[in-house]
Amino acid sequence: MSPRALSLGVDVAACADRIEALQKRDGSIPWIEAGVWDPWNHGESAMALAVAGRDAAVEAALDALADRQEADGGWTGELGAGIPMDETGERIAPPEIPVTARDTNFTGYAAVTVLRCALALDAPRLIARHEQMVTRALDWVAARQRDTGDIVWRDPDPDQPLDQVDSLRAGNASLYKSFEAGLRIADALGRKKPLWARARKSIASAFAHRPEVFDRKGVDRTSYAMDWYYPVLTGAIPGPAGVQRLNEGWDRFVVADLGCRCVAEEPWITAAETAELALACLTLGRRETARGLIADLASLAKGGDGYWMGWQFELGMIWPKERPGWTSGAVVLAADALEGLSPGSDMLIRHARPDAWLKPGAETRAY
Repeated sequence: MSPRALSLGVDVAACADRIEALQKRDGSIPWIEAGVWDPWNHGESAMALAVAGRDAAVEAALDALADRQEADGGWTGELGAGIPMDETGERIAPPEIPVTARDTNFTGYAAVTVLRCALALDAPRLIARHEQMVTRALDWVAARQRDTGDIVWRDPDPDQPLDQVDSLRAGNASLYKSFEAGLRIADALGRKKPLWARARKSIASAFAHRPEVFDRKGVDRTSYAMDWYYPVLTGAIPGPAGVQRLNEGWDRFVVADLGCRCVAEEPWITAAETAELALACLTLGRRETARGLIADLASLAKGGDGYWMGWQFELGMIWPKERPGWTSGAVVLAADALEGLSPGSDMLIRHARPDAWLKPGAETRAY
């Protein structure tokens, strides 16, 4: 293990041990011992395992992801918002019949997962092995893009028009990065994917010129931290506009010496949101700010078994009393981006231009 990782208060091996302890025999990685599975958080955990050099666990996780892909290219995942707490109010209690959706962001993230794992392990064989999984996933996502450039958050019901399904800022920002990862995979294999390049450019155009298309159903999600920082993290809102966006929301979401709130109005900071905000800061070159955010999380890692989900600071208590694998995964990925712990450590914080794959011979390096 790199001493630089430990200097941040991040024990990468302990985080990887936590994730491997959750991993099932079929390679799938649920949130917690009690269950809950979705392809996005599974992928976050797999990428952290790759940073930690856990080759066998990563290969099992990618194979499990491929095995669970559905015939048309999508995945069905459980929705965190639909999961209740137990009678104590302190532990997650997955219901017998989970609330699920065929989420476009869940599906597109397979491209990020495969590319990040392959880079971290220096294993191009993983790209070749899972090319078809990524292709089917991103084709499925692109088919759910509206003329306004935004991609609906879930697969429509049978005979339901796309315009009757909402699109989300955070989800579209993540998909902007997913299409980039897919295009990089296509480059590595000598493929051309103009559909993905156009889809990615259209997402960027929606953020730049038609922001009103997100959350058009009238639901205000601006109190969620992910809506604030994710467009900056992924490069969907780059440069000065990204700087302005992060600055404008900083005092609303960030609690000094603790971390990032999950929801602006709630006295609850979460390790995953704090780690992802650190990645957004790194995208803008704010290394010391990112370092401080990760250092603030040290108290949530006491005990050497990964990270607790969050801290309720009005009550002064860990809440909920859960250590999801993806929480540790997010912190590992931020530490990796800060300290260069594995090959490709800058993949999540350096982003190709929106039109990078649209012009013959165009540069695809980061801006």
